[in-house]
This record gives sequence, C-alpha cells and structure tokens, in this order.
Amino acid sequence: MASTVMDKIYEQAVQSLSITEQAQLIEKIARHLATQVATGESPHRYDWMSVRGIAPNLLGGEDAQAWVSRTRRESDEQRAKQ
Repeated sequence: MASTVMDKIYEQAVQSLSITEQAQLIEKIARHLATQVATGESPHRYDWMSVRGIAPNLLGGEDAQAWVSRTRRESDEQRAKQ
C-alpha cells in the first residue's frame, strides 16, 4: 500500500518529536486552521489559466508535440553517438 504524503511526514518528522513537541505542533496546526476558517481563507491554489498565452511563440510556431518528439529523437541520437 502506498504511503500518503501525510504518512511520510509523520514517519519522518512528527514521530521523532517528544510528546510535548507533538502537542505543540497540534496546537499550532489547530490555530492555523481556526484562523483560515474565521477569515474564510483557503489554501492557495494556483490558477493555471492565468498563465495562458503569457509566452507566445516560444516554440517559433512549431507544434508542441512535434517539438517534444524532435528533441527526444535528437537526445537519443546524441546518446547513441556517445
């Protein structure tokens, strides 16, 4: 079964804390969540649509898939030469 990010954080960081430190961490997280709820804040999520068209003509008019295929082929050829 795959570990979640929270499981990994717990195993790598939280588990090694003393009981007092764990309690302080819980209190800090609870305060942070209470502040977010009270102010109506939600965790920042980036709106990727806001970057749409920000760097036009980056590929010089070349289709993105064609660019990926070409650069992969060139990399394969370069590795084969080595």
